[in-house]
Amino acid sequence: MAETTEPGGPTGPEEPTLDEQIAAYQREFRDLDPQVEKVVSALGRLNRRMNVAYGRQVAALGISNAEWEVLKTLVLAGKPYRLGPGELAKRLGLTPAAMTHRIDRMAGEGLVTRDRDENNRVRVIVELTDEGRTKWLEAMEMATDFEEDLLQDLTSEERGLLGEMLIRLLRRVEHAQPDAGGRLTDLD
Repeated sequence: MAETTEPGGPTGPEEPTLDEQIAAYQREFRDLDPQVEKVVSALGRLNRRMNVAYGRQVAALGISNAEWEVLKTLVLAGKPYRLGPGELAKRLGLTPAAMTHRIDRMAGEGLVTRDRDENNRVRVIVELTDEGRTKWLEAMEMATDFEEDLLQDLTSEERGLLGEMLIRLLRRVEHAQPDAGGRLTDLD
């Protein structure tokens, strides 16, 4: 049987184009600014599709998006790539229970170690293993290829300008929603 892209078919209903979506919104909400909606809707769709692409990349490496987040956070902490579980949870916007579950899973996979702090035996330290760093580097290589392909139609000047404009938007959101950096719910 041939695959179909008709609504309800094996690939599901097709998403309307941005122009179709904006036209529908304007029909229902006359005060809509179509320029604003085009930017916001395009950013939302781009973010969703990029997250799917990144998720597929890390899955091909045998890790989850949730595990990737921990690896990235440990790398961002700098050498020796160590943080306490509480600090990891805070940086990822997770509950301590969700962080413990994630660390347990990752330690079992050899991506991180969890040991007592030599200077404070009550404190636990989570550290990136060589295997974890290798997975992070492999994911970064895949992401770099994807991102270069994504931006291939933009000149260096356009990339710089787009980056600056997006940073301005990000700063506006961060100012208006300073607590929005964490998760509303756990990803596990």
